[in-house]
Amino acid sequence: MSVVKWLDENFERVLLLILLGVMTVVIVLQVFMRYVAQSSLTWSEELARFCFVWLVYIGISYGVKKAKHIRVEALLVVLGRKGKYFINMVAHVLFLIFALYAMYYGFSIFEMIDTSGQSAPSLGIPMSIMYLGMPLGMVLTSIRLIQRMYFETKMFKNNEEIIDEDMPKL
Repeated sequence: MSVVKWLDENFERVLLLILLGVMTVVIVLQVFMRYVAQSSLTWSEELARFCFVWLVYIGISYGVKKAKHIRVEALLVVLGRKGKYFINMVAHVLFLIFALYAMYYGFSIFEMIDTSGQSAPSLGIPMSIMYLGMPLGMVLTSIRLIQRMYFETKMFKNNEEIIDEDMPKL
C-alpha cells in the first residue's frame, strides 16, 4: 500500500485518536492529581485545550470524509436522484467556499500570532501552534469536499444511487 493511499484512508482517524487519547490521559491525570494527590498540574488544562481545538477542526474533515455531518434529509427524499445530486453539490460548493475562506482567515491569524512571538503560559510552546489547527483542518476539509464532489459526480454519471457514507478507497 502506498503512503499516499494510507494517508488518504487513515490520516484524520489516526490523528483524532492520538489527540483524543492525549486529551483523555491528561484530563484523567489532572483529576487524579487534584483530588487524590492534592496537587495540581499547571500545564494539563492548556494541553487538553490545544488537543480539543485540533480535534474539532480535524474532526470536521473526518466528518466530510465519512459523510456524517448533520443535514435535513426530508427535501432530498422528495426531490429524487437528480434533485439530491443538485442539492448535495450546492451544499458542497457552499461548504467549500466557507472552508477556503476559513483557511485563508486562519492562516492570516496564525501568521499574526506567530509574528507576535506569543507563547502558551504553562507549556511555553508558541501559541501559533494552537491557531494552526483551524487552517490545517480547513485544508483537509477542502480536500475531502473536492473528493466527495468527485465521488458523487462519478456515481451520478454512472446512474448509481448517491450514497451518504464513506467514499470508496482510491
